[in-house]
This record gives sequence, C-alpha cells and structure tokens, in this order.
Amino acid sequence: MDNFKISICSTADLPDDYISQNDLCVISLSYMFGEELYNRDNSLPEQVFYNKMRSGLMPTTSQINPADAKEAFLECLKDTNEILQIAFSSGLSGSYNSLKIAADEIMEERDDVRIVVVDSLAASLGEGLLVHKAVEMKKEGRSLDEIVEWLEQHKLNLVHMFTVDDLFNLQRGGRVSKAAAIIGTMVNIKPVLHVDNEGHLIPLEKVRGRKKSLNRLVDLMEEKMGTYKEQNDIVFISHGDSYDDAQYVADEVNRRFGIDQFIINYVSPTIGAHSGPGTIALFFLGDER
Repeated sequence: MDNFKISICSTADLPDDYISQNDLCVISLSYMFGEELYNRDNSLPEQVFYNKMRSGLMPTTSQINPADAKEAFLECLKDTNEILQIAFSSGLSGSYNSLKIAADEIMEERDDVRIVVVDSLAASLGEGLLVHKAVEMKKEGRSLDEIVEWLEQHKLNLVHMFTVDDLFNLQRGGRVSKAAAIIGTMVNIKPVLHVDNEGHLIPLEKVRGRKKSLNRLVDLMEEKMGTYKEQNDIVFISHGDSYDDAQYVADEVNRRFGIDQFIINYVSPTIGAHSGPGTIALFFLGDER
C-alpha cells in the first residue's frame, strides 16, 4: 500500500470517529459569532450553534487561508511525504485556491514532497462520501494516482439533494429574494436544492410542506441513481440539528431501495451558517447531478 495520507476540509462533515479510525488529516474553515472566532479545534457543540441561529444570532464564515493551509500540510507531512487533499467545492469557497497555493509553495521548497489537491466540487457529506470512496480505495491498495483518476472521473456522479426549513437563511445568502422568502414562508414552501457541475448550490424546485420535501429528496434519488443504483451500498445524510428528519429519510431510502448502510451527521457550522437549522441533505451516486 502506498504510504500517502488523505487530507480533508472540515466541511466534509465526517464523524470524528471516522476521521480518527482512518487517520485523516483535517484542515479547518472557521466561523464567528460577533468577535468570537471558532474552528474545528474549539467549535461550539452543534446543538449550541444551531440554537444560537434559532435565537436570531447570525454567524459569519471564513475560508481556509494559504498560511493556515501550509501549516496544516506541514503537520500532516510529519507522517508521510505524499498527501491527497480532497478540497471543499471551489464553487462555494476560495479554500481550494488557498490549498493549491500552499501545496505549490511547499513543493517548491521541498523536492521530497508531493501534494495533490482535488477540487471535490462537493460540500458537506457529499464531500464526505467522495472522501469515503478514496479511503476505501486506499484500503484496497490503490495508488494515489489511481485514486485521483477515479475522483476526477466520478466526482460529478456525486449527487447532492438538500432541503431547508427556513427560507430566510437562503435569503440572507442571496439564494432567494426577501419577498420570495416572506411569501414562501406564509404558504409553507420548502425548497429543494442541489449542487451543480460547477459546485454551486442551486435551487431546484419548490415543495409545499416539510414531509413532502423530505419525501421528494428520496424521489429524486430514485430518478438520479440510474446505472449507479447497485453502487450505492452506503448513503450519507447530513442535518442541521434535525436528526429525526434525517433518520426518516434514511428509513425511506432503506424501505424503497434496500440500502442499509448510512452515515448520518451534523451539517458543520461553516456550512450550516448558510443553510440554517433544519437542513436535510442526502448524498449518493448517480448518472448525473
């Protein structure tokens, strides 16, 4: 097995035990409430974070900067001389560019080091599912280059389907107008969104009612899986402090498709700051996004 390490962004939303069991390096994005800065090392508990948002406090977020990326890479390089970095979507953050700058700088300084940065064009546990595929291939003895080739060929088969509970979080992020948020809230509209081929979060359709929006995520999975249906042996679901709804979606996926392996975890604060409490996101492989 090649002696390289896989490094990820904190936005991959993988559980801590998964990260430790698979010896992953993690590079953290950060967020702020007021003047208080948080990152993965000192992050608020997720329930506390989302309750702050429910109370009306709005966090701001920051991308990875090149200096922090370089420091994290150098720490990871203490155990290896090759790193595969799977990065948060360049369509949602400048973090990918910062990671590339840091990697190139280190490789200019050290000719014994190789760092390959892959733009996942993915977010949350969509990014996490791509990491999982890389981890499994590494366990099988696939080389760094073989894994990179697979990631580049298949990352656009990584389908993201989201619904959010509060249109005003999308309005604050510029995804919908204030008028649309007000009217949509009055008539109980729950938008369904996806991540497109450029890695942007895009509204897809509108559904009336929370339960219908959750069911629609599973309907879209059935429509999108196509020839990848048999390859979906595990499905990832992330949530904005709404575990019961995430479990409902998992139960529906199990009932309809027979899939019985899931990773369910919180949407991390740096993404949840934009999607808000009540977000549910379903991630799987399909013919196209």
